[in-house]
Amino acid sequence: MEDYPRPRLVVSRCLGFESCRYNDQMVRDPFVAELSNYADCITPCPEVDIGLGVPRFPVRLVRSEDELRLLQSESEKDCTEEMITFAESFLEKNAPFDGFILKHRSPSCGQKEVKIYPQLGKVAPIDKGPGIFTREIKEEYPNLPLEDEGRLKNYRIRYRFYSRIFTLARFREVKDTQDMKYLVRFQARHKFLLLAYDEQGTRELGRIAANQEGLPVEEVLDKYEAKLRETLVGQSTRKTNINVIMHMAGYFSETNSKREKDYLEESMELYREGRIPLSSVLSIIHTWALRDQNDYLLNQYYLSPFPQDLLELKDSGRQIDL
Repeated sequence: MEDYPRPRLVVSRCLGFESCRYNDQMVRDPFVAELSNYADCITPCPEVDIGLGVPRFPVRLVRSEDELRLLQSESEKDCTEEMITFAESFLEKNAPFDGFILKHRSPSCGQKEVKIYPQLGKVAPIDKGPGIFTREIKEEYPNLPLEDEGRLKNYRIRYRFYSRIFTLARFREVKDTQDMKYLVRFQARHKFLLLAYDEQGTRELGRIAANQEGLPVEEVLDKYEAKLRETLVGQSTRKTNINVIMHMAGYFSETNSKREKDYLEESMELYREGRIPLSSVLSIIHTWALRDQNDYLLNQYYLSPFPQDLLELKDSGRQIDL
């Protein structure tokens, strides 16, 4: 495998880059710290960047007459319009992006667990939703990977997030070439990875890359990019991954012994039961491909979708299918 490109990520500044939370604190996250060695991180702190300062009175989401407002406690300052304007300007100036890691439960950056109140003061929350800054991101980039540091503690969520951002970074390099031959190569090398997310989407991507209509390269690349983002939103599950592994195992039907085939079957069953990670099963396929010098499989990014140094097995214990 050649070197991996560096994804362009938007990461909340308080996640290890600067002490900029409302209480002048920083959140040191080991996964963000490690990933930042392999990615180019753009690090906004929306609340500081609209002038609220550090330390500052906390802000909260308040629903008033079916409208969501971002209000600062104590001063009762309404920051909603400033935050929306900042978000729009930030996204326009800093694109393109391959993904986002934003602060968990932040009224500006939270993904979906931000408490919504009926008013300021000592009252109970009435709902939950995304922060204002994140809401603008989701509206502008609905199909780009977006996670918070809390969810990334889960191994399966983290594996899927890393796979998506590095795939999108590789496509960004293809798009920069404006050359169809690199698009065809990208499609071929990502076939099994994409199949794990969305079989129908993978077939559509193949048709776009084939370009039988003879469309201009710019149009083809734009169509492919939109479909690629949509395809990667699909759910890579244990079931879909086992299906892909069985397809890949077919390349060794003539060279593997019965014991080797049985070993893969046993490993897939352990993976199906959630007792070993996907990477353990993929390492078997990878070893067989090396033995048989199967360059087609060795060149599949499904076997190694992101740098191996990021393959950290720590897990929060919260289960999600992969």
